[in-house]
Amino acid sequence: MKRKNWLLLLLLGLFLSVVAACSDENTEEAGTTDSESSSDSEGQVLNFTTKVAIASMDPSITTDEASFNNLSATMEGLYRLGEDGETEPGIAKKHKVSKDGKTWTFTLREDAKWSNGDSVTAHDFVYSWRRAVNPDTGSEYGPYMMNGVIKNATDVSSGDLPVEELGVSAKDDYTLVVELENPTPYFESLTTFGTFFPLNQSFVEEQGENFALSADSLLSNGPYKMAKWESTSTSWELVKNENYWDKEAVKMDKLTFEVVKDPQTAVNLYEKGKVDRIDLTSSLVDQYKTHDDYQVTPDTFVYFIKFNQEANDVLANRDIRAAMSRAFNKQALVDEILNNGSIVANGLVPADFTPLPETGEDFRAANGDLVTYDVEKAKELWEKGLNELGKDEVELELLTDDDETTKLMVEYIANQLEENLPGLTIDLKRVPKEQRLDLDTNMNYEVQVSRWGPDFLDPYTYMNLWTTESGNNNMGYSNPEYDQLVKETGTKYAQDNVARYENFLEAEKVLFEDAAIAPIYQASRAQLVSPRVKGVYVNPFGATYEYKYADVASGE
Repeated sequence: MKRKNWLLLLLLGLFLSVVAACSDENTEEAGTTDSESSSDSEGQVLNFTTKVAIASMDPSITTDEASFNNLSATMEGLYRLGEDGETEPGIAKKHKVSKDGKTWTFTLREDAKWSNGDSVTAHDFVYSWRRAVNPDTGSEYGPYMMNGVIKNATDVSSGDLPVEELGVSAKDDYTLVVELENPTPYFESLTTFGTFFPLNQSFVEEQGENFALSADSLLSNGPYKMAKWESTSTSWELVKNENYWDKEAVKMDKLTFEVVKDPQTAVNLYEKGKVDRIDLTSSLVDQYKTHDDYQVTPDTFVYFIKFNQEANDVLANRDIRAAMSRAFNKQALVDEILNNGSIVANGLVPADFTPLPETGEDFRAANGDLVTYDVEKAKELWEKGLNELGKDEVELELLTDDDETTKLMVEYIANQLEENLPGLTIDLKRVPKEQRLDLDTNMNYEVQVSRWGPDFLDPYTYMNLWTTESGNNNMGYSNPEYDQLVKETGTKYAQDNVARYENFLEAEKVLFEDAAIAPIYQASRAQLVSPRVKGVYVNPFGATYEYKYADVASGE
C-alpha cells in the first residue's frame, strides 16, 4: 500500500509526541520498580534503561551490542578497555611477542578467580577459544574473529582439522601461548573482546544445554555478576563480584537494567529520578536539547541495508540493489527523522574511526562518498533492472527491529523507496532484535536493516564482514576480487600498513560497485545522563560501555 501522505502524518505524529511529553499526564510504566535511584540499604546503585533484552550471555554465541555490554561487565579477557579506549591488563599481567610477530606469550595473574572460587587459568582460555571455532558450537563470531588470525582457525572452523590443532595452548596454568597465522598488530585489542573471554570447562559441561540461560548457569570472572536474570528477562541486575581480582577498583554495589521500548516511558522514569541514563528519540530531542543533562555522543556504529541475494532473482540483480541504494534521502533522514547528531553514511568504514598510516587523512575522507542519494540515477538503474528481469512490479519484505527509533526510520525509508521506484511495494516485518538476529543467521529474510560497530581498531573489523566465508555475511554475496583484497591485508601485507590500507580502500570501492549493501547513516547517541553517573566510559570499539570504574558523584 502506498504511503502518499506519510511524511505529513509523521510530522503530525512527532508534534503530538512532543505535546504529550509536555503534558502532566503520566505514561503507564508497567514493570518499573518503586525504588529510587539509590538507596542507603542497597549501597552504591545506578539504574539504566535499555531498548532491547539480552540475546545471549554465552561468549561463543553472542553477536549483539546489549549482550556484549553485559558480558564485558561480568567477564574479563586477557586485556580490557580502560579510559579513552586504551587497553589495560586484565587476566594477563603482561605478554611478549616473537620477532616474526606470530607467537604471543601471555603471563596470567595468579590471583584471578571465578565467582565460584576456582582459579582462572590458561586452560580456560584454551577451552573457550577452541569452543568458539568448533563448528558444532555454531558460533558466528568465533570464525569471524579468529579465522585468518589464529593459526589453523579457518581449517578448524570448517571441520577440516580437530579443535586441538587451533594455535592456542597452555604452557602451564598461568602461561598462555597463542600462535598466529600472520603478524597481527591489533591482536592485543582483539583480546579485550567478548569472543576471547575464558570459560570454566567443568562448569560449562556441568550446565550442559542450560549454560548461560540464567544467572544461576553463569560464572563471572569480571567486575560484576549477573543477578535476577533468565533468558526471557526484561530486567536484571549486575552486582559486585567479591571474587574479582581487582574488586577494590569497583565502586558500585549494583547496576540495574530494565528494557523500556517506549521513549516517553523512559523520559518519565528519568524525570522521576528512577533511572540515571536514557536514550532520546528524535521526537524528544528538541524538547530536551537545552536540558542540563543532555549529551550527544558520536558513535562508530554504521547502519545499512542488507540484500539477501539468495532470497530471489530480484535481489540477485545488481541494478535493482544499486537502485534501492540510491533511492532514499539520507540527509533528510538524519536531520528530520533521527535528529540526534547522526550523520549520513555513503560508505562502510565510518568517519573519524581510523586514519591512513602515511598521511593521517581520515579513511572515510580519503575514499569519499561511494553511494549517494540520487533519484534520477536510481530510477534509471531500477528500470534497467526490471527490464533484465522481465518484471513491471516487485514486492519485497523489509526486516527490522521493533524499537521506536527504528520504526520511524524504516517507515521513512519504505515510503521513499516506494515513491521513487515505480512498481515497488515494501512490506515491513518488525520483530524483536533477538528474533531478527536469528532470521539473519538463517538467511530467512529478503531485505534487512542492520548495523555494525567495530570490534577492534582497524578497518578489517568492517571489511571482513562481507568476505565469502564470513559468518556475518548471511546474504549470499561473493566476489573473489573483494575476498583477495581483504585476505591480503592479513597475509601478504600484514606488516606493510600502507599497502594494507590501500587494499582496504580498494575493497570498499568493490563492495559498492557490487551494490552489496546500502549504507544509511553513522549513529550518534542523544541522551539524558544524570550528573550522578561517573566513571562510565564509552568505548570506541567492542562493548559500548565500560562499567568497571562506574561511580556515583560525591554528594549524591
